[in-house]
Amino acid sequence: MVRATNIYTAEAYLAGEVVSEIRHEYINGAIIPMTGGTPNHNDIASNLVSILKIALKKRPYRVFILDQRLWIPSVNRYTYPDVMVVPKPIEFQSGRTDTLINPGLIAEVLSPSTQAYDRGDKFTAYRTISTFTEYLLIDQHQIHVEHRVRTAENQWLISEYNSPQMTLKLDSIGIEIPIADLYADVDGVGA
Repeated sequence: MVRATNIYTAEAYLAGEVVSEIRHEYINGAIIPMTGGTPNHNDIASNLVSILKIALKKRPYRVFILDQRLWIPSVNRYTYPDVMVVPKPIEFQSGRTDTLINPGLIAEVLSPSTQAYDRGDKFTAYRTISTFTEYLLIDQHQIHVEHRVRTAENQWLISEYNSPQMTLKLDSIGIEIPIADLYADVDGVGA
């Protein structure tokens, strides 16, 4: 991940983000532009959101995609997860109505330029959020999903799914997702 050299206040970042045409992450004073997605990235994220929206209809959750900002106060970081499931009532950063703080499930669609960051530093930051209990890392070039579940304080279980015949069970929200549905209509991936 490219690191910015200038240091900015969170207030300057948020003011700029309101008028910016592209999204940026804020990592402890550095403002990092977010890269654009690919059609496969968008299809996978859209498939997941569609599945979640239908499964969670009339249940106490909200589902957000791509442009919803998350604040991680313990590490002074703002980011835009690909998909978030947030229990109701949603909680905002104090003084804001556009920045969430209480995700339960986060999903990231991996790209070659961000996969190490999504598995490493970003996951480390997400783990500081007390409400965060499930993490999906979804490969866009082959069928492969990493499912990380908090099992205890400082303890996570990792499961992998690499076949369209497998079914992913999301215990925190009580739903199951066929891997084939997650990869439906994704070019070059044999689902």
